[in-house]
Amino acid sequence: RELNLKPSRRAKCTLNKPIFCLDNGETLRVRKYVAAYTLRRLHQTAFRENVITAYDSSCSICRLKHRELLDAAHIIPDTHPMGDPIVINGLCLCKIHHAAFDQNIVGIDPDYTIHIRSDVLEETDGPMLLHGLQELHNGKLIVPHKIQDRPDRERLEVRYHEFLEIR
Repeated sequence: RELNLKPSRRAKCTLNKPIFCLDNGETLRVRKYVAAYTLRRLHQTAFRENVITAYDSSCSICRLKHRELLDAAHIIPDTHPMGDPIVINGLCLCKIHHAAFDQNIVGIDPDYTIHIRSDVLEETDGPMLLHGLQELHNGKLIVPHKIQDRPDRERLEVRYHEFLEIR
């Protein structure tokens, strides 16, 4: 028999699990899964380790040193012809700054200056927005000590132009 499942307006939702009401008034918790085919970048583990090590396990924007909260962000995406998995195409970023960089909320110019998208600079929200993004505008990126590990300025130029187009 086919069940008529409707999201419940009367039943209390606990632990963010969806509850559906059956026609007879009973509730049913429903979980759905799908099998998916994914591509795994085999070089990503080495890229992450090399980038995080080059940056001394520190976010290049905010200096956060909790390795479990750090990512190796590609300046030029992995799928682009210039998106090589090499340290000079990477930035060590904390999770929030990585997401902001990927979404072009944060841009970094070839002189290693950090820019925050203008609409985000004008927002009023809370302390995370103020201290975690807005106050970093026009700050300087923290780069590796070894010159050969510093971000490639040509790649930053390409990426920064993408950031400017979004603004």
